Amino acid sequence: MANTDSKPKRALVCAGGTGGHLFPAHALASELTRRGYDVHLVSDARTERFAKDFPCVERHTIKSATLSGRNPIQLLKAFYSLISGYLAARRLMGKVQPDVVIGFGGYPTVPPLLAASTKGYPTMIHEANAVLGRANKFLSGKVMAVALGLPLVGKTPWRFFYTGNPVRDDALVAAEKAYTPSNEGDTFCLTVFGGSQGAQVFSTVVLKAIAQLPDPLRKRLKVVQQARSEDQDAVKAAYEMMEVPAEIAPFFENMVGHIGDSHLVICRSGASTTAELAVIGRPAILVPYPHALDHDQAANAAALVENGGGWVKKQDGFSAEWLAGELQRLMEDASLLKTAARNAKEQGRPDAAQRLANAAHALANRQELTQEPVDQASEI
Repeated sequence: MANTDSKPKRALVCAGGTGGHLFPAHALASELTRRGYDVHLVSDARTERFAKDFPCVERHTIKSATLSGRNPIQLLKAFYSLISGYLAARRLMGKVQPDVVIGFGGYPTVPPLLAASTKGYPTMIHEANAVLGRANKFLSGKVMAVALGLPLVGKTPWRFFYTGNPVRDDALVAAEKAYTPSNEGDTFCLTVFGGSQGAQVFSTVVLKAIAQLPDPLRKRLKVVQQARSEDQDAVKAAYEMMEVPAEIAPFFENMVGHIGDSHLVICRSGASTTAELAVIGRPAILVPYPHALDHDQAANAAALVENGGGWVKKQDGFSAEWLAGELQRLMEDASLLKTAARNAKEQGRPDAAQRLANAAHALANRQELTQEPVDQASEI
């Protein structure tokens, strides 16, 4: 489906400034670029951390804000930012003249998607989670198509279709490495990460749990763990005291590579994380972030765990005692992890970026999308 027109088609990819929004947007942008598209990125000022190597010809920053809380002054400021962003987005549409506009959630997508819709450009949004985010819920009735990374909790409208969650190219590379069980006496690679909303909890609980393991099991461990900058030295020192080899950092550029090297992962259950675990095929203990507004992480975890791809534990029950028992059980029976790895891999959608690009390409060419109901595993 490469673009054969003399003039490259233009895709405007819009995403919030967090990894959960930008990672699938990055995957689609890479695929569209391979097909000959000129990709433009629209986001907010937070993109520097996650979009350093984003495949686009130009980045555009547009004002936006989150409409939350009850403070009338803050709500008025947020509304003003959204209006300013909308007007700027209309000007951007005239400048870029995209053939298709695709949003990946987050309030920074609202102004450009609204502007594109009112000006008649083909529009689509992608929802990565099993629950529609607030921005996508608002936009879902205003765009031409809604692609889903996971089947939604509850009733799904007919015009929604399922593509899976696109993963970055390095996750596809990591997926080529087969899962090799760690048997008795073998090194056991444990990867722990949770972002800013999980690193502190995991640092505390995981360290205490490992300290409670029998010596023969603890001596098998090799750990890669994300820790907050202010906790990094203390976490590293604790592992050194236990004589457990550990790589500790606030952020890992090649986290998917570490996932691919793992026998077990302990992490949150954001949509990009669960998608990468499935595509790479690695078992995980998932601890959903408990304060998410729409409980999307709990729904994401359920989608993976219900099919045997790992285990889920609520944060209020995620104790050192519980985790020590789970680690001992899983390290002593490699078959449990091998089965979970296989089940996770069976749920992976390594071709999700291609499916989503097919839909974007059809819209760019003003073609109708044909799809079946999402509860029948519809595919583009």
